[in-house]
Amino acid sequence: MSRWLTVCAAAVASLAALPARADITVGVTLSTTGPLSSLGLPVQASLALWPKTLAGQPLKVVVLDDGSDPSAAVRNARRLVTEQQADVLLGSSGVPAVLSVAQVATETRTVQLALAPAPRPGGAQDWTFALPQPVSLMAQTLARRMVADKVHKVAVLGWNEAYGESWVQAFGPAAQAQGLQIIGTERFAPPDTSVTAQVLKVLASQPEAVLVVAAGTGSVMPQAALRERGFKGPIYHTHGAASPDLIRVGGKLMEGAVLPAGPMLVAEQLPASHPSRPVALAYVQAFEGKHGPGSRTQFGGHAHDALQVLERIVPLALKQAQPGTAAFRQALRQALESEREIALSHGVVNFTPTDHIGFDARGVVVLRIEQGQFRLQP
Repeated sequence: MSRWLTVCAAAVASLAALPARADITVGVTLSTTGPLSSLGLPVQASLALWPKTLAGQPLKVVVLDDGSDPSAAVRNARRLVTEQQADVLLGSSGVPAVLSVAQVATETRTVQLALAPAPRPGGAQDWTFALPQPVSLMAQTLARRMVADKVHKVAVLGWNEAYGESWVQAFGPAAQAQGLQIIGTERFAPPDTSVTAQVLKVLASQPEAVLVVAAGTGSVMPQAALRERGFKGPIYHTHGAASPDLIRVGGKLMEGAVLPAGPMLVAEQLPASHPSRPVALAYVQAFEGKHGPGSRTQFGGHAHDALQVLERIVPLALKQAQPGTAAFRQALRQALESEREIALSHGVVNFTPTDHIGFDARGVVVLRIEQGQFRLQP
């Protein structure tokens, strides 16, 4: 063989030994407009902080707005899979949309990292993995807190959609286990501009406390209506309300509100031993360094956590297949179900083939709004 052919052969062999460079595509459907925009916009802003490469491969993030409409979220998901060859689906912002996109994830055998706490069955047909903490964990935490606050009778005022229903279903058993009595449940729709009728019914039941089930700034109106009509008892919220916008929009009317949340929201207040503290602080410093102090939200933190998950599973999947293939998507799922102790800004997850929620008690803290700030409670 001539020297020229020898050099060429060596070069070809060297190139063959290198991993092929192919875009890793994350397809995102978010509610950046509509009633859930206060949830989707912080995620969009957090995605802008993602790196340009992942595990040495180019990272392509395609974001589509679903307008807070589950039907639009489904259309987006199908476009992302068929037109963009998405390796992973991320989104959407609300539980109804997550449940709708989950059907596309199963049909196309594409991992979906959910940004809202939709219940997951696990198992071979479930391709959706939750990044927010499960409602059951938060409900149990809140029920224990109510008992510690000497509450015996509580009324529920919540959204009449999937998120509200999931809380009603989870809080009932949690309250019963703690000896709490639920003396009334009233519903309202996310786009509603008044809850006067529902609040009057709640007050007529004479509760000692009220649990408001809504998300983002949608949680302000019920608390404001309760306070304006003279209710002086404690008001509790869900982790869907864990956003500085809650305080910014509600002002002094939100003082004293208590809610469960992910650790990231109070990263600086976490003990040094908490596994989420370094991850949460890294996100907060990056996000608030760009958007200003106090701009963090629980929802934006989920985008950061999606990146933490991908950084763990993509290198493993690349050893099995190339991006853009069914084999790569399957390898991502297998890695997701086998990796352990993935530290997130909102807790630590351990997904398994039968558990696509993965959180434990490390994923929840209890907060109280005091002087316009979220304060970590013991």
